[in-house]
Amino acid sequence: MNKKTITISFLIIVALFLAFMLYKPVPVVDDANISIDGALSSKDATYFINGQVVTLKNGVSEVEAAPGAASKIITRYFGNEVKHDFDKDGRMDEAFLLTQETVGSGTFYYVVVALNTVNGYVGTEGVLLGDRIAPQTTEMGK
Repeated sequence: MNKKTITISFLIIVALFLAFMLYKPVPVVDDANISIDGALSSKDATYFINGQVVTLKNGVSEVEAAPGAASKIITRYFGNEVKHDFDKDGRMDEAFLLTQETVGSGTFYYVVVALNTVNGYVGTEGVLLGDRIAPQTTEMGK
C-alpha cells in the first residue's frame, strides 16, 4: 500500500471510532411527531448530517437547498460498510460512508453508524471526513 492509502484508511478508522464514541441517535421525524422507531434497513434510516436531519430512502435523500429552489442537497449511501456490534446489545450494527453533494462544488464524505435496535435501525450523527478524499477500504481495528 502506498502512503496515501494508509493515511486515508487510518483516517476512516479514526472517524469510525469517533462516530461511535460521539453516538447520538437521531429521532425519526414523521408529520411533526417524533418517534424512536427505527428503519427496516440502514439505507432507510435517519441520520444527522451537517446540522440537518437526513432520512434515506433506498440509500438516497434529495431535498431542496432552499424552499422553492431548483438546486438540491443529495445525500447517498457510499458503502465501505463495516458490521460490528458497536453498542454491545447482541445485534450487528453497520458503520459506513455517506456522500453529500451541496449547492457548492465538492462531494463531502461522512462516516455514520446505523444501530440495529429492537425498533429497527437508528442512525447517528455523521462525522465529516472531507471533500477531496478517495476512500479505498474501511476496516475495523482490533
